[in-house]
Amino acid sequence: MQQPLPSKVPVLIAGGGPVGLTLSALLAREGIDHLVVEADDGYCSGSRAICMSRRSQEILGWVGADAPLVAKGLSWTGGRSHWRDTEVLHFEMPSEPTQRFAPMVNIQQFYVEEFAHRAAQALGAHARVQWASRVVAVRPQAHGVQVDVQTPEGFHTVQAGYVVACDGGRSTVREQLGLQLEGTQYDGKYVIVDVVQKTRRAVERLAWFDPPSNPGSTILMHRQPDDVWRIDYQIRDDEDPAEAVKPDNVLPRVQSHLAMIGETEPWEPLWISIYNAKCLTLPSYRHGRVFFAGDAAHLVPIFGVRGLNSGLDDAGNMAWKLARVLRGESPDALLDSYSTERLHATRENIAYGAKSTEFMAPPNFAYRLMREATLRLAVSDPQVRSLINPRQSAPIAYVGSPLNAHDKGEWTSDRAAPGAPAPEAQLKGDEGVSHLSQHFGHGFVCLAFGGEAPALDDLGVRSLALAPERDHLGQAWQRYGLSQPQARALVLVRPDGYVMGRWHGLDPAPLRLALKHTGVLA
Repeated sequence: MQQPLPSKVPVLIAGGGPVGLTLSALLAREGIDHLVVEADDGYCSGSRAICMSRRSQEILGWVGADAPLVAKGLSWTGGRSHWRDTEVLHFEMPSEPTQRFAPMVNIQQFYVEEFAHRAAQALGAHARVQWASRVVAVRPQAHGVQVDVQTPEGFHTVQAGYVVACDGGRSTVREQLGLQLEGTQYDGKYVIVDVVQKTRRAVERLAWFDPPSNPGSTILMHRQPDDVWRIDYQIRDDEDPAEAVKPDNVLPRVQSHLAMIGETEPWEPLWISIYNAKCLTLPSYRHGRVFFAGDAAHLVPIFGVRGLNSGLDDAGNMAWKLARVLRGESPDALLDSYSTERLHATRENIAYGAKSTEFMAPPNFAYRLMREATLRLAVSDPQVRSLINPRQSAPIAYVGSPLNAHDKGEWTSDRAAPGAPAPEAQLKGDEGVSHLSQHFGHGFVCLAFGGEAPALDDLGVRSLALAPERDHLGQAWQRYGLSQPQARALVLVRPDGYVMGRWHGLDPAPLRLALKHTGVLA
């Protein structure tokens, strides 16, 4: 039996999936007490979301959950696409030996939930998860939110300062507030199957269009830990989804494809589900003291793996802002920027996701015709092959964010413009080789190039001097837009690893003004 629910909490998180549990760990890292309410009695079953981006690995690294994820997961950098039995694309994502994380790691969603939950528990007594319980009523008030929770022991009312809805595509919180997702839902459906089978095949994204094993279908395959294959295949428009997921219909199609690609080891199914692509979002992610994150806020197609990864970015954006407001360090208005920034990111993700979906699951005859023409041409014309590239998930720059300081002066690169994710760089010092991203995720950081770092402790900003000898490969000064290694500049990086502003010279006065004028300081 679990302990009785508290009557009052600063934050209540509805939903203990990967987004809710990651937000929990991030809030625990900030020292914020909170309650997670999860309907299931433990971590999810089945692979579900399996591809973790480099950005998501960084976010989990802020709470120490990156090490078990990388150790368990299968890293990959590229993939192959086939038309019938001919390879028409071999792509590689940007990667280099000096980077901290691989572009992608395959790992089942339940492991992500476990590692995030363990990280929260290791950070003190700030986090509590109420399993086998569900939010059933939400009543927003001027200075908080009343939440009714159904537990195995009965109903309880919790007074929360803020509620963050991470309760998925069928969000009860969203329903309670009378809100609806807007956008497009596609008809094409994919059966999702996990099977156990030993293989020596390389870890990469594999795709087949109209393969001999399943004519007319599209098939995706990913290796996962524990000798698990994740297989997604498209069903015909006239197939009954309820019939399509029955083992008698699934297993022969899986066997046909495994045999076609030469995977002959014994295998057995673990999990079967079905999916159809959606490009949906709420028009705002803030409603008073109720916020929405992950699938409760937006549903994006699986193609390009933007779903869970964008949800973890929601958590990374929300946690530091909520913590600052609860500690009285920032005004409540700072929380408005969460919706502004993450809604912009969702619209970018939906635009990419819609293009991928129209290729992976053509919505009509015209799209199918164009796809077949592209695949036919790709056999012999390398210039056409880029049209097949699935455009994997990447962090979105917050263009036009109210938190961006105005970029003044000339810079040689826009990679670190205000609103952009702070570029990675390998560093070298007395402690050996490290990475710049290891300094992010724990409050504001001022990067000082070309001289002594200013003291900004009174603002709660840590300073990090990046002398040329520390930036031993020259990655930092080039990627942050400096003209030479000795150039002097300050770059302010937000707690979520995004650039807030950059200034030539080492005078901290413009940085101080930026924190005040953007509304970060109370």
